[in-house]
Amino acid sequence: MQGTALYVAAVLGTGLLVLPGLAADAAGPASIVSVLAVIVLSVPLAGTFAALAARYPDPGGVASYVRRALGRTAARATGYWFYFGVAAGFPVLAALGAEYLTAILHIDRAAVPILMFAFLVPPFAVNMLGVRVAGWVQFVLTGLLVGIVVFVVATAFPAVEAAHFTPFLPHGWGGVGSAISLFVWAFAGWEVGTHISGEFRDPRRSIPLATAIALVVTGLAYLLLQVVTVGVLGERAGAGVVPLLALAEAVAPGFGPTAIGAIATIVVLGVMNAYLAAFGKLGASLAASGDLPRFLAPGAGAGEVPRRALLVTFAIAVFYCVIALATGGHLETFILIHTSNMVSIYTAGMIAATLILPRLSAGWFMAVIAAVLSVGLLVLAGANLLPAAVLACAAIAVTVWQRLRPSPRPAVEPGGGRREGTPVADSGTVVEVKTTAVPA
Repeated sequence: MQGTALYVAAVLGTGLLVLPGLAADAAGPASIVSVLAVIVLSVPLAGTFAALAARYPDPGGVASYVRRALGRTAARATGYWFYFGVAAGFPVLAALGAEYLTAILHIDRAAVPILMFAFLVPPFAVNMLGVRVAGWVQFVLTGLLVGIVVFVVATAFPAVEAAHFTPFLPHGWGGVGSAISLFVWAFAGWEVGTHISGEFRDPRRSIPLATAIALVVTGLAYLLLQVVTVGVLGERAGAGVVPLLALAEAVAPGFGPTAIGAIATIVVLGVMNAYLAAFGKLGASLAASGDLPRFLAPGAGAGEVPRRALLVTFAIAVFYCVIALATGGHLETFILIHTSNMVSIYTAGMIAATLILPRLSAGWFMAVIAAVLSVGLLVLAGANLLPAAVLACAAIAVTVWQRLRPSPRPAVEPGGGRREGTPVADSGTVVEVKTTAVPA
C-alpha cells in the first residue's frame, strides 16, 4: 500500500493541475486520444523499472543499473543527474503550491516566497523520521488526492455535453502529437521506486504489483479528468491558466475552489515526499561509492534513515528556491534543468536494462521498447540537454581526479546478487538486504 501511494504521488504530480487544459488547447477533444496513447507508452517504461527494482533492489536506483552495464563514470553521471539535476524541480513545486494557495485564499502575492519555503519543511521533516513513516504519510496524502479527484469527476460527469466533442480533431493529428508530448512528462516518475526498492519486504512481488496498481490509477485519473474537462468546458478548457479550478467552479461553485486548493497542497506535498525518499537513499549510496563525500554515506542500508544526505538535499532545494526568487520567479529555467536530466536518466537506465535483464524475458522486451522511446525523447530535447551535459562533465572530472589521486576503494565491489545478510549494493554501498536478486 505504501509503495503504491509513493508511485501514484510521483506520477500523478503537478501535471494534474495544468495538463488537462494545456492538452485540450493543443488537440481539442482529441486530447483524449493523446492520454490513451501515453498510457500505452508508459507500460514498457514502468514495467522495465519494476523488473529492475524487483531483481536488483539497491538504494542507488538507476545509477546502480547503469554501473552494472556501463561502468562507474556513467553511473556517477546518472546519479548526479538525479541528485543535482532533478532537484531543480523543487522551486517549481513550491512556487506552484504557493501560487495556488494565494489565488484561492486571496492572500497577497507578497507571501509567495514565505509559502514556498513553508512547503519545503513538512516533507523533509517526515522523511527525517524514515521512509516507512514517509510511506504511511504518503498513503494518507494519496488517498485524499484520489478521493478528491473522484469527487470532481463524479460531480462533473452529469454536466458533460456531447456537443463539446465536435469537431473531434480541430487541430489535426499534429495537435494530438503536441498533446502527447505534454502528457509524456505527466507520466514520468517511475524511477523513484528504484531507490527505495530495498525497503520492500518482498521486492519481487510487491514492486510489480505496486507499479501495476499505480499505472491503472494514474491512467484512469488523467483519462477521466481529460474527458470531463473537454465535455464540461468545451472551448474554454484551454483558455484559463488553472483549468481544474475552472472545472470545479463550473460543477461545484461553493466547494470547488476549496477542493482545488486541497488538491494543489496535497499534490505538492505528496510529490516532494515521494521524491525525497529517493533523494536521501541515492545521496547516501553515491557517498558510499565515493561519488560524493563519504560523510553523507550513513543511512543507505534498508531500514536506515539517510539524514545527512537529506539535509544536503534540503540545502540544495533551498539554494534553488533562492535562485528562483532572486531571478524574478521565472521557473522556465528550472523546468528545463529538471526535464533534461529526467530524459538523460531514462535513456541511460533503459539502455542499461537491455544489457543486464535476461535476454528475451518480458522485462527485456519492455526495456528495448522503452530504450527506443527514450532515445527519441533525447533527440527531441536537443539543446535543452546542456544542464545534463554539464553534470556529465562533472562526473568525468571526478573520474580523472580519482585516477590522478587514488582513493581507497569501496568496501564492496559492484557485483551480482547476494544472499540474505550479505553486504550488497551495485553502487558500492555496504548494506544489509532482506531479499536475494531474483531471476525475472
